[in-house]
Amino acid sequence: MPPSDIAAELERILAQGGAALFGFADLRGLTPPPLAQYDHAVSLALAMEPGIMASVIAGPNQAYAQLYARTNERLGALCARLEEALKAAGHQAWAVPASVRSDPVNMRGDFPHKTAATRAGLGWIGKNAQLVTHSLGPWLRLGTVLTDCPLPAAAPVERSFCGDCEACLRACPAGALNGAQWTPGLIREQIFSAHTCDAWKKENFLRIHDGHICGICTAACPFGQKTLRR
Repeated sequence: MPPSDIAAELERILAQGGAALFGFADLRGLTPPPLAQYDHAVSLALAMEPGIMASVIAGPNQAYAQLYARTNERLGALCARLEEALKAAGHQAWAVPASVRSDPVNMRGDFPHKTAATRAGLGWIGKNAQLVTHSLGPWLRLGTVLTDCPLPAAAPVERSFCGDCEACLRACPAGALNGAQWTPGLIREQIFSAHTCDAWKKENFLRIHDGHICGICTAACPFGQKTLRR
C-alpha cells in the first residue's frame, strides 16, 4: 500500500476518533538510537473542555484531574488504533505513551510529543514549555505514534508566536518559567525548570492527581482563552 493510501486511512481513523488536530512529521535525525528505525510520526491533539480549562486559573481541581485522565485514556485508545493500522500495512509503529516518564530523574519520556507536533506543523512551544496552537492554544493533550512509514510530512513550525506575551510567566506560582522565546533546538531548561515545577506541584497540589498536574500557566494562555470565547 503506498504511503498516500496509508495516510488517508490514518486520517479516517483520526477523524473518527475525534482528533481536533493532526499531522504527519518527518523525524529523520531526531529520534535517539533506541528509536532510530522510526523516522516519521503521526502527531495528534485532543481538545480539552474550555470551561474546565478556564477554571484551572485558580489552581487544579478534581474536574481538571478527571478530564486529564479521561483524555489520556482516549489518546491511548486512538494511538493504539493508529499503531495497529500502520502494522497491518506492513510498517513498524509504536505509540508513545501519554504522560509517562521513562526517565523519572530528568522527567522525560521516550520521545517528546511536542517535537513530533512542531514537526507535524501543529504549533510551537510556548513560554509555558507546552505546545501552543492557533486554534486551541495549549488547551489540548498530545499523542504520538512513531513509524518507519514515509508519510507525507507537513511543513514544520519553526518559530514562536508568543511575541511579548508573558501571561503564563505572571501566572506560574512556582516561578518555574524563564520567559525564553522558543526556536527549534532550544533545550527545555532554557524555557523552564521541570524540577521547580514538579516540586511545587508535589508540595501544593498533592491531593490533585497525586501532584502530577497543575495547569495554571496553561489556563492563563490567551490563545487558549480564545477557545472559551468562541
